[in-house]
Amino acid sequence: MCCTYSGYNYEIIVIDDGSPDGTQEVAKQLQNIYGEDKILLRPRAKKLGLGTAYIHGMKHATGNFIFIMDADLSHHPKFIPEFIAKQKEGNYDLVSGTRYRGDGGVYGWDLRRKLISRGANFLTQVLLRPGASDLTGSFRLYRKKVLERLVERCVSKGYVFQMEMIVRARQLNYTVGEVPISFVDRVYGESKLGGNEIVSFVKGLLTLFATT
Repeated sequence: MCCTYSGYNYEIIVIDDGSPDGTQEVAKQLQNIYGEDKILLRPRAKKLGLGTAYIHGMKHATGNFIFIMDADLSHHPKFIPEFIAKQKEGNYDLVSGTRYRGDGGVYGWDLRRKLISRGANFLTQVLLRPGASDLTGSFRLYRKKVLERLVERCVSKGYVFQMEMIVRARQLNYTVGEVPISFVDRVYGESKLGGNEIVSFVKGLLTLFATT
């Protein structure tokens, strides 16, 4: 959405790949209110992976920086100014939201989801030593050129893709800053996290361990 918000020009690009939470329907309603030139809906017919979703979105992005965040508001926009301030503070190439440092936290998850997330981050820290506290979160701010290069280098799919992005960033000597965030689980819709995603995550983690 090419508008002005707190002194910044920005655009909203919505990428949906058949999510069960009604993202497309809400985006279309917002287009009716604000115009299709302000809310850019770029759906895909089926789930094709995070990496290809990033590539699909970057094709339509016009700025020098790109925010990646969930459209169901589990990533609250109120943290965006903090990301921008952190990036300016350290001139970082990538700023990642963290649920596991400072005032960060998770709300609305059952014990199973918390254990999965904590366990995934613990295993990642032990095996990969990435130098960041939250590897499975996706609320991030990238320099556009950095995001393009990282996507080119990453080979993982699904939820492990987020981990590889941080690991590759460290390998390429990109600077990474962190901002504590509160993650609030969605009120409507269903999560796409299931048994297949968990198995794929473990396989991807072991592959990264063996190849990095």
